[in-house]
Amino acid sequence: MKTQQSKQGEEGVIEERGFGPHLTIDGYGCDQEKLTDLDLVFTILDELPEMINMNKIMPPYVVRYKGVDPLDWGISGIVMIAESHISIHTFPEKNYVSIDIFSCQPFDVDFAYNYFKKAFNFDKIEKHLVMRGI
Repeated sequence: MKTQQSKQGEEGVIEERGFGPHLTIDGYGCDQEKLTDLDLVFTILDELPEMINMNKIMPPYVVRYKGVDPLDWGISGIVMIAESHISIHTFPEKNYVSIDIFSCQPFDVDFAYNYFKKAFNFDKIEKHLVMRGI
């Protein structure tokens, strides 16, 4: 899937515009056990950048957190990539996961979506793709 807007140049060359794609995924009805698995979130953030042709500039940083509200606990993780970042926030008590991939280069949005769907077993999702910096 082409993720950047383009226009036809004078010689038929496609020119890319904008800073890059920002994919957001809100997954509902997830497998609660997977939402509590710190190692799973780390592995996803460690492996996915290479799978979508991005370059990690640091290892993933993943923490278990507990909010003021007892329902607001889970796992949060981020990996900084040369192209920007990938982040995951899980809410096991709500069977919900929030995911962001922001990149200054195109990536396979469908692959990323399917990878996360399999990893967390969503029942329902909201998926948005925004072109930033246009």
